[in-house]
Amino acid sequence: MSDMLVALYRLPEQDSGLERLKANSIVIRRAIAPEKQQVLDWVRSHFSQPWVDECDVAFARQPVTCYIALEHGKMIGFACYEATCRNFFGPTGVSPSARGKGVGTALLLACMHAMRADGYGYAIIGSAGPLDFYKRTLGAVEIENSTPGIYEGMLRAE
Repeated sequence: MSDMLVALYRLPEQDSGLERLKANSIVIRRAIAPEKQQVLDWVRSHFSQPWVDECDVAFARQPVTCYIALEHGKMIGFACYEATCRNFFGPTGVSPSARGKGVGTALLLACMHAMRADGYGYAIIGSAGPLDFYKRTLGAVEIENSTPGIYEGMLRAE
């Protein structure tokens, strides 16, 4: 999968989406250190070990570079940035039961706005899965010759 480039100075606003989610008892916020093990356990139960490892790194940053989605106080999604490389977005995931509610978009925008606030003009989405989603939501463009990118030669479970 290709990497994608996002112009952070052209981000869509996020407040109206956050308000819509909040009206439906869904909250998007930055995770805090005492939640680390619960977040990692949730990611482990829904996704892969490499994503757990990347999320673990996001908790080592100050401030934490992991956002979580909660519905009625229960975790339903997460998104990280600066986990594998500086200025990289990902990984991100939403539980199947919460998909289609705008949670993924809200997590994505929360991270992108945080990266902009950190002083970046552009962000990289590493090994972007849903290319059309990122193009539509952020105006992201594919980075030519970026496959396999930073993941080349990565150890894989046997």
